[in-house]
Amino acid sequence: MEKATFGAGCFWHVEEVFHSLPGVVSTQVGYCGGVTANPSYEDVCSQLTGHAEVVEVTFDPAVISYESLLHHFWNLHDPTQLNRQGPDFGTNYRSVIFFHSEEQRTTAVASRAEEDASGRHLRPIVTEITSAGQFWRAEEYHQQYLRKRSGKGCCQ
Repeated sequence: MEKATFGAGCFWHVEEVFHSLPGVVSTQVGYCGGVTANPSYEDVCSQLTGHAEVVEVTFDPAVISYESLLHHFWNLHDPTQLNRQGPDFGTNYRSVIFFHSEEQRTTAVASRAEEDASGRHLRPIVTEITSAGQFWRAEEYHQQYLRKRSGKGCCQ
């Protein structure tokens, strides 16, 4: 099994998309990329910790490739929006790929360049690609949030 970590706005929707993919063994939402140890949702929403809302995906590379996960990542949000997705804004909602290996970094950089050159976007892609540091699991009520509510809920 391997891990991949993505930030693409509100983590509820991002988790739902990845959780439904064949080959994804598990998902969990949390916070990555900041300086505060064990931050709370309120801490992260203050935008003072530097964390992004992320989904950590555990996947079986024999069933689904990292490249395929990246394809889904590019399609589930607008990677040209800086520090926002839809009605949600702030650095905690930034578009970011946290890589877990040099191979993932290389693949993510190539994928971003390909996506940027695809002509699908009117503006340049602003997605960060950075090393995965400490992942902090979000509070339990955030885990599988939309699934627990039969898809009802919004990301704000």
